[in-house]
Amino acid sequence: MTVELKSSLVTSLQAAAAQAGLVLLSATAGSDFHGQPTAVFQLGLAGAAGRSLQLELSDALRFDKPELLPEMTAHLAAEAKRLRNPRPECYVTLAGLPIAFGKFQWPFHRSTSGADTYIVHGEMYLADGGTSNLYAKLAASVTVTFAEIVPAMEQPYAETFIYNAIRKTVDYGQLEFLKSGNRQPVPVTTRYYSRWQKKFLFTETNDEERLAYLLRKIYWLSGVLGEGKPIWIADPRDAQYLNTTEADLLRMAGHEAGKGLLVLDGEFAAATPQLMARAPEYQAALEAALNFTKPQFNESMRSGQANM
Repeated sequence: MTVELKSSLVTSLQAAAAQAGLVLLSATAGSDFHGQPTAVFQLGLAGAAGRSLQLELSDALRFDKPELLPEMTAHLAAEAKRLRNPRPECYVTLAGLPIAFGKFQWPFHRSTSGADTYIVHGEMYLADGGTSNLYAKLAASVTVTFAEIVPAMEQPYAETFIYNAIRKTVDYGQLEFLKSGNRQPVPVTTRYYSRWQKKFLFTETNDEERLAYLLRKIYWLSGVLGEGKPIWIADPRDAQYLNTTEADLLRMAGHEAGKGLLVLDGEFAAATPQLMARAPEYQAALEAALNFTKPQFNESMRSGQANM
């Protein structure tokens, strides 16, 4: 990494981070899948030691360009709020699976198999507070055509739709949680994007489904994994996943706060004993969602009775 480029990246990143209430903890040289130089940044909340996020960018990226800086700033602003969660790496699927993302190897790299795609590797873990150690190795692929939609094929501009595409693939039952195994594909195609509306579309949901999602998220991320601490519920990443708005999520949370299911403080909510009393319901939903991701076999074939 050249000193000049590193200095430019650091200066630009520090400015964007400051607007988001983040501080730059470190900046080091790294390398991508093909050995090309990258810049690895650790960012933290101002005045809150011990919790940080990693951002890895291509050495050649100049996100201070007019078309890139606004989205970078918005990404960091969202990350600053997400960092206030007890487990910032954790999410919930629509069906009620608590998951954690980790070990993503940004930035994207071009496919080595000859396919005209960009690839990013990562892992997803079952985050139910237990000791199952179930996870899935992932290879999310983006076509070159789809990549034209994205301002830059870099973490700040792609992480949200990649995470949501993974959640949607889990919803389809097309990713299995294992204790070992090969990488499982996550195709990210233009079916997830409306050129007419100029936005990503993953799941059409109604108020009932969004409310169920919201309560499951608070149960798992605040009540089970967060020791009752508040979590950010006006997350644009969830709003994109559910095809709704942050304001709509806050509206529904306000109604449920009045029913005693959560304690609402601005954009953050914590689980109450009344919500935690629904544990059997949410555990059953988890088991059903987990079973849906497992391959189903015909028992007669398993017993060797099939006429093949």
